[in-house]
Amino acid sequence: MTKTLEFYFDIVSPASYLAWTQLPKLLEETGAEIVYKPMFLPGVFEGAGSTSPIASPNKGKWAFRDFNRFANNYGVPLVMNDKFPLSSVYAMRGLNNYVGSNQFVPLADALFQSMWVKNEDINDQAVMGEILSQVCIDPAEYMQKLNDPTNKQSLVDVGTEAVSRGVFGAPTFFVGKFMHWGQDRLNFVKEDLLA
Repeated sequence: MTKTLEFYFDIVSPASYLAWTQLPKLLEETGAEIVYKPMFLPGVFEGAGSTSPIASPNKGKWAFRDFNRFANNYGVPLVMNDKFPLSSVYAMRGLNNYVGSNQFVPLADALFQSMWVKNEDINDQAVMGEILSQVCIDPAEYMQKLNDPTNKQSLVDVGTEAVSRGVFGAPTFFVGKFMHWGQDRLNFVKEDLLA
């Protein structure tokens, strides 16, 4: 029986980026279906009474060192964005509008690459214009969806749902009722998908 993997994430989370790079292999090895849940991480932090690791200088320094070690082990590039932390509300609202479409994965991938490989500011209009061009999304359509009140509320609703399920950070995975937090728990995610 095929299992479903739910993936809550935010583009500005380096741990979400690292998990993203490993998802194709994980899905191939398990045959799982994935449900993408783009969320606005600061809203989740607020709702869950949680904080970012960078809120503690010592924890943030350790986390970034750890992320680089994981990137080396995974064989993927990771450039710590010199604009970090920056707001992802517009990127996540825009991305949320494409969940379920053929453009979702290419758009998410381009955003992750911009943030964590190219060291770009995803809030810069020129950068976003290049990303949209790369994934063949019409900028006018993107902006219309971005500013639609229903779509704005949709991102809020994903965050509310996440907090109600116990999510307090990113990335968070669900396999059925079992929650896993952090890209360094992918081995446990895989075990649950294969169980």
